[in-house]
Amino acid sequence: MEQLNGSFVWGQIRRRNPDSHKGTYGTVLAVAGSARYRGAASLTVEGALRTGAGIVTLASVEPVVAAVAARLPECCFLPCAAGPEGGVSAEALEQLLPAAEKSRVLLLGPGLGNTGDTKALVENLLPAAGGAVVLDADGLNGAAALLAEGKELPRPAGGLILTPHPGEMSRLTGQPVRELEADREQTALSWARRWNCVLVLKGSRTIVAAPDGRAWINTTGNPGLSRGGSGDVLAGMIAGLSACGLPPAEAAACGVWLHGAAADETARKRGQYGMLPHDLFDSLGQLFAAAGR
Repeated sequence: MEQLNGSFVWGQIRRRNPDSHKGTYGTVLAVAGSARYRGAASLTVEGALRTGAGIVTLASVEPVVAAVAARLPECCFLPCAAGPEGGVSAEALEQLLPAAEKSRVLLLGPGLGNTGDTKALVENLLPAAGGAVVLDADGLNGAAALLAEGKELPRPAGGLILTPHPGEMSRLTGQPVRELEADREQTALSWARRWNCVLVLKGSRTIVAAPDGRAWINTTGNPGLSRGGSGDVLAGMIAGLSACGLPPAEAAACGVWLHGAAADETARKRGQYGMLPHDLFDSLGQLFAAAGR
């Protein structure tokens, strides 16, 4: 298993072509947020924008759209009907299906809420996606519900990236956390092969495993990331890098390293107690600038 490092990351993320345009760097459709978790949507779409995606569209309920529009004028929006628990309703599938087919990356899950509507979105949008899919947070909970029913996860045309923390991984597999954590490398590799996906097993020294047997272990990051919202930023970053053209495994590996490196720089400036997930973006920009990206 290889250790992630800056040489690998900057070898994957190339300088932008002077003749490029927004279409060069792809489209992300982020289905995220609910009345209760508005910040999750904001963090995840900013993560995609700050890692270079050409166009990022947030599909969400009106209170989330209003909140994010006030912060991020660069984001596009697809307002959706709300379900009874304040998240995106399954009734919005009529709007979402054609948008998912056309997007280079579908990001599904942050802040949606663990509901029947979310499960229906996962079940119907994954097979319809025209590109890669990043499944995070409540998207993973929806996937876990499908797996518990004996259904298989569809593999989207552009590949599937799952980003579970240990608790989510336990729900996906039905295994206790202590068993999964006893051999994190083997856990990530075996389930990546079984589900035919790229698996980002989060935690201290996050592991990225590909279905072809490649795997990386991360050495960046610190306990200052141990707060709500950090994972939303990471999911957006992986989606943004994927939209720029990186293959799923490389997008996940680079996103994980950059997320941790930005956190290390942020901790030096604000301390692990004082740093917040949205502080990562300034540090992320400094990393890109230092590398000439």
